[in-house]
Amino acid sequence: MGALTHESLVEYLIEEAYEVVDSIEAGAAGTDTADELRGELGDVLLQVVLHARLAEERGQFTFDDVARTITEKMVRRNPHVFRPDGSLQDSFPATVEEIVEKWDAVKKAEKPGRSDPFEGIPPHLPALALAQKSLDRAERAERAERSGGPELRGRPVAAAEVPDSEAALGDLLLAVVAGSREKGFDAERALRAAVRRYQGREGDATKREGSDAVP
Repeated sequence: MGALTHESLVEYLIEEAYEVVDSIEAGAAGTDTADELRGELGDVLLQVVLHARLAEERGQFTFDDVARTITEKMVRRNPHVFRPDGSLQDSFPATVEEIVEKWDAVKKAEKPGRSDPFEGIPPHLPALALAQKSLDRAERAERAERSGGPELRGRPVAAAEVPDSEAALGDLLLAVVAGSREKGFDAERALRAAVRRYQGREGDATKREGSDAVP
């Protein structure tokens, strides 16, 4: 094995993260996965430690710097929970909507030049996750626009009628993928391109279409 680098460790970070997801979903289905989840979370933490160690060897930052940065970020972005010194507030917002509004207001203050609501969404998320995240950002941007925020870029999407349970919805999605496969379409690439069009980034979709192809 060659020398460890941030790049060479990426596949393991992704793999360990998915194993955490598998453990959580198994637990949600009724299986006792507490011991397994503890181990999987440790594997993810190890990846953080390895990346921090590599950065420390290059004189960039340490694991302590990582922990301190996320602590400061959580305190800064959650003024409804923490005082500036990190202690807890005496009271908290009553609704999730209030919490989201406060969170978005802090993020906007941190990055006042950001006008694209889709900026910051990892472009290599799986297509379904990318679609859901984009729709969530758009909904929050629409609320901000009504309050005088920047105009939302992107075309509206008409919601399709879906089944009443996640299991039935999963069967429907699987059937769509099966039908796509029969016609020679790549469902992942098709949805990713549709999300880019929704975000108003048709040029990106065209440019990447060939590079996203899989055998």
